This record gives sequence, structure tokens and C-alpha cells, in this order.
Amino acid sequence: MKIYTKTGDKGQTALFGGKRVYKDDIRVEAYGCLDELNSHVGMLRALMASGFPDEILAMVQNDLFIMGSHIATDPEKKNLKLPPIREDSIQQLEQGIDQMELTLEPLKNFILPGGSTAIAQAHICRTVCRMTERRVVSLSKEENVEPTIIIYLNRLSDFFFVVSRYIAHQTGVKDILWIPEQ
Repeated sequence: MKIYTKTGDKGQTALFGGKRVYKDDIRVEAYGCLDELNSHVGMLRALMASGFPDEILAMVQNDLFIMGSHIATDPEKKNLKLPPIREDSIQQLEQGIDQMELTLEPLKNFILPGGSTAIAQAHICRTVCRMTERRVVSLSKEENVEPTIIIYLNRLSDFFFVVSRYIAHQTGVKDILWIPEQ
């Protein structure tokens, strides 16, 4: 099987189910953002040691792929078999946040991204997650989107913020506090 099909050479792509849409369609934009986020999560995992929270990040990558498959599906095709979106993943994110926060000092300032490559990558994941959430919300205004996806993305960005602080704590790097000039 060839990687290139040439079917997108005129600016269109096919949704799962066969419907052709332009590549700047809000649905394509939304699942493209999910794909971009998944790639950033992969980079974060490559920069971190295995163990906690890597097992949650592995779940996140799988969840994002599943959500992408739902967003990439032609909404008019009701009989297509897709992997289910796991609602318990939201609780697993929340439990991960709670577990990490047990080791962290209470937050008293805004934090600037940086300190190490892994910390900065966690912040990139957070901001790309927020962008993805905005694209999925835009899509939800036009077409039906599983509400769990929006809830998940909202919680996931919080998770990435806490991951950034957790990495800093685990590696002995101080948070870079934002101190506005007076």
C-alpha cells in the first residue's frame, strides 16, 4: 500500500465513512488538533522517566486517538463501529491530578513555562490541549459532538499543568514564577 494517494491534492480529504470535505473544515481542524496534541504527548513521554504519570499519559494517547476517530467520522454514518469513549478516563485524570498535588506546594503565583525541556513540553501539551478544546467546542456549535470529549479536554489541560509542576518538583527545578513589573 502506498502512503500517498493523491486524493487530497485539490484540498479535500475523506472523513471516516467516505464523505469528502475541505481540509480546512472545522471537523478536520478539530481532529487535526487532537492529532497534534497526541504528538506532543508522545514527546512529553519521551522526555520523562517511565512510571507515574507515564501510565496515565499512555492512556491519554489512546483516549486522544479514540476521540479523534469519533471526530473524524462522518456524522451521517450511524452504523460505523468505533471504539467507545471511556468516561472513566476523566476520573483517572482527576485522580492523577490529586495524587500529584499531594507532593506539591500550594500554588500562590502564576507560573511561566520553562525550567527544563520536559517541564516546557508539559506546558506545550497544556496550551495545545486548550487550542484543541476550542476547536472541538467550535465544531460542537455546528454539529453534534460527544460531550465527554469536551469535558475530557478541559480536565486534560489541568492535568498537564499539574504534570509540569510535578516534573519540576521531582527533578528539583523551581517553578518560574510570574512576577509582574510594578
